[in-house]
Amino acid sequence: MIILGISCFYHDSAAALVKDGILIAAAEEERFTRKKHDQGFPYEAILFCLNQTHAKISDVDYIVFYEKPLVKFERLLSQHLEKFPFSYFSFIKAMPQWLNEKLRIRSIIKKKLKYTGRIVYLDHHLSHAASTFLVSPYEEAAILTVDGVGEWATTTYGYGKGNQITLEKEIQFPHSLGLLYSTVTAHLGFSVNNSEYKVMGLSPYGKPAYYNQFKKLIDVKEDGSYALDMSYFVYHYKMVMPSDKFIEEFGPIRTGEGALEQHHKDIAASLQKLTEEVMFKMINHLHNIYKTDNLCLAGGVALNSVANGKISKNTPFKKVFIQPAAGDSGSCIGAAFYVYNSILNNPRKFVFDSCYLGPSYTNEYVKKYLDENNIVYKEFKNDKELIDTTAKLIHDNNVIGWFQGRMEWGPRALGSRSILSNASNPEMKEILNTKVKHREIFRPFAPVITQEDAHDYFEMDTDAEPFMLFVYPFKEKVRKLVPSVVHVDGSGRLQTITRRQNFRYYSVIKAFEKLSKIPILVNTSFNIRGEPIVCIPHDAYRCMMGTGIDYLVMENFLIARKDNPKDMWDSESIAKD
Repeated sequence: MIILGISCFYHDSAAALVKDGILIAAAEEERFTRKKHDQGFPYEAILFCLNQTHAKISDVDYIVFYEKPLVKFERLLSQHLEKFPFSYFSFIKAMPQWLNEKLRIRSIIKKKLKYTGRIVYLDHHLSHAASTFLVSPYEEAAILTVDGVGEWATTTYGYGKGNQITLEKEIQFPHSLGLLYSTVTAHLGFSVNNSEYKVMGLSPYGKPAYYNQFKKLIDVKEDGSYALDMSYFVYHYKMVMPSDKFIEEFGPIRTGEGALEQHHKDIAASLQKLTEEVMFKMINHLHNIYKTDNLCLAGGVALNSVANGKISKNTPFKKVFIQPAAGDSGSCIGAAFYVYNSILNNPRKFVFDSCYLGPSYTNEYVKKYLDENNIVYKEFKNDKELIDTTAKLIHDNNVIGWFQGRMEWGPRALGSRSILSNASNPEMKEILNTKVKHREIFRPFAPVITQEDAHDYFEMDTDAEPFMLFVYPFKEKVRKLVPSVVHVDGSGRLQTITRRQNFRYYSVIKAFEKLSKIPILVNTSFNIRGEPIVCIPHDAYRCMMGTGIDYLVMENFLIARKDNPKDMWDSESIAKD
């Protein structure tokens, strides 16, 4: 049985294919189209998923859409009618996409894919819940989903057991913890549905000086249920998010190019403190109800790795599972598994313990690309030469573009399309931010560490997870050893890796440890600001030649930037196009 899950027409469109209860392939559309957060129909991602399993569209038994468009449209009409005539311009701007795309999912699927089979629609938050519980290692678990908004729900909680999920409570639009976070993101001059993680990254630089002001915005009960004071917001009927009252409380909206001042950092810190408080109250309430040690989280707010890293210390849950694409893109996985496991009542037989679900390219493909483009390269003779050479280059403070195997699933680079460098070099953070990533200087870089070494370097009382979704404090004695991955508050958003998950990636870290005595590297996504993570060999070569990356290790080949002409790869044109 083949089931294809789809999420699209909001942000981060994606597709996933489940065959006989096993997740075979999953990818975001942006990786193929090169449009950051592409929200269009995920045609290229669907083609990839079908090709990965050598299937035709006629072989697909079910296509499952991750939400119910008609119910969502009902909510849109309701919110705009309630605020008419103030909502007029927002409503008029939204209508073309709804009439041309969002209400025509069935006809678009049939037309674009020439599909004549069965199409199923699931509730948005049920897709979120399924995307975490049904692929978790737990037989039973409490489930919490928190995001901006689905159809009506913004927060839900419930329980999963076996192959069934029950969502028992929900908070409805316009009251939304996710939209509160997005409102502050907009107020701080960052892009909504794109840069919320920047606010999280900015928060350790500030103090929660605005915490009491934020308490005016939201009424939080002891069980974590909440309601926003909507006089501070206009997102429910305008194309902007904060109201004049919000601006009076927190100051003028920062422009994208304006200086980040201390009060901006304090606002971020205050928001983060409030978010954690609400999340921990909800999570503690779930434990009181369901009496289980296992928790599954999903929704965009579940990508708040700073809060995630504090769950074990602030709640009784001993085990927490979060799927790497916890936001809307990952809902296509939940949609597919819910049909297979819960509707069709098939037993669960897949556990999400590896993120490598995207396309890969053979050595023959890569060599052909290099030769056809007259690119100078060296071919490694074996794995040992590749691993030892890469580790030595990193130890010598070179920046490495690392392109190996199947592309990662989710927003984080996890050792397949990564940039790797020496975490022990105190100048590496500035080098990467200014010469490679072209991004804000406050942004931290993440450490990758071998799983068996994680507890020696981090203060953590749970098992380390592999998807870079939890922030933990470094041990005091370690912080001076890896200054380029230690955040201002002494923490790091770590990824762990095992030999089984990714042999070459793991082995490079171990080879680096032999040279440096430290099993930690800088791992950041292989892209520049404003572009998706690289997907194909051309993306990787183009990114290297337009940045300060020194070497590209692409499958069995080593390409040095200094050995190849730069005239057609001017960094300014690369950054702009």
